[in-house]
Amino acid sequence: MPRSVGIVGAGPTGLALALMLVRQGRRVVVHERFDEPRPIGAGFMLQPTGLSVLDHLGLSERVKALGQPLEHIFGREARRRRVVLDVRYSDLKSPRPDGVNALGVHRAAIFQVLYEACLAEGVAFETSREIDSASDGRLTDAQGVDGPAFDLIVDASGARSPIARDLLAKQRGRRHELEWGALWTTVPWPGQPFDEGALEQVYRGASRMVGVLPVGARPGSPDRLATFFWSLKPRDHDDWLRAGMERWKAEVRGLWPEVAGLLETLPDAEALTLARYGHHTLPLPIADHLAVVGDAAHSTSPQLGQGVNMGLLDAFVLAETLATHAELDEALTAYARIRRWHVRLYQALSMGFTPFYQADGQALPWVRDHVLGKLARLPFAARILAATVSGVLLDPRG
Repeated sequence: MPRSVGIVGAGPTGLALALMLVRQGRRVVVHERFDEPRPIGAGFMLQPTGLSVLDHLGLSERVKALGQPLEHIFGREARRRRVVLDVRYSDLKSPRPDGVNALGVHRAAIFQVLYEACLAEGVAFETSREIDSASDGRLTDAQGVDGPAFDLIVDASGARSPIARDLLAKQRGRRHELEWGALWTTVPWPGQPFDEGALEQVYRGASRMVGVLPVGARPGSPDRLATFFWSLKPRDHDDWLRAGMERWKAEVRGLWPEVAGLLETLPDAEALTLARYGHHTLPLPIADHLAVVGDAAHSTSPQLGQGVNMGLLDAFVLAETLATHAELDEALTAYARIRRWHVRLYQALSMGFTPFYQADGQALPWVRDHVLGKLARLPFAARILAATVSGVLLDPRG
């Protein structure tokens, strides 16, 4: 079994896996392209699946102390203020014993908790080195310099990973750039009338969506925060910039008047970051002395809120198979097999679900508001929706 493991990427997935593997007695080196590991991106939702992995690591209480417990996901149509989405975690068949089934978390919070735990337990970090490829247990950087050999390489470097891109091409897979992305930023928690226990969204058709997600606090700060986001096609970003902030703010206020105060915390366009999304699923997230985890193995739109949680599940399953199989090839094969159907289900659900919330035209939002919205209120539907959003359908932990 691998005594030495090189991990590419110091995001939540890479750090969680590094901690699991170093606790198994392995030598682990995490490679990061920045001069020091740091969090990148907006706040996100930790679902029951992701929280269970933090339980396994003994870190969930530290993360919960920084995060914001969430009770439901709530969305309404802007014009008539009709509720078209209300998914409640209390409808789960098996809620978590601690009562915290979902958590809004700032990326800095989960990063700091995982990073400090990795340092305390002897995970090594190699920084300022952008990895371009992996072969025969060796990592090659963008300058063509090979590193030392590892028994196992794990690619946790995200959706734009060059290692995963090369593997996808070899497996004759394809990456699809999604038409819709989003502008996002972190803002002070606005307080009332916003619900601190909910991800709230407002829609106009499917071409306009604005949302507010409470994400708790950064480490070392008592100030509560929220992630604010606005759907936008990346190709329309230049037009958005030319139109100016005041015109855009007026449009947002027209959809959701309550966000007026929040918008005043955004001084200029540079306060918002444009996120671009792509969809790909590696047919086989393994190769010779290589495993691929997280967004590098499977990326999609964030509409179902599964990204970080799927990566944490990948880390958990890979660590378990490495611990329970005598041969590396057997462990990697088991990892791919155990993750296969859960990953494929949620990739398919995301592709099917997203157009009802990010698309042009009126047909899909009409179906969402008049058909799906009514179906969601049927007695059996609440539990199915809660299980879907929670990530527990075909749960690999079982």
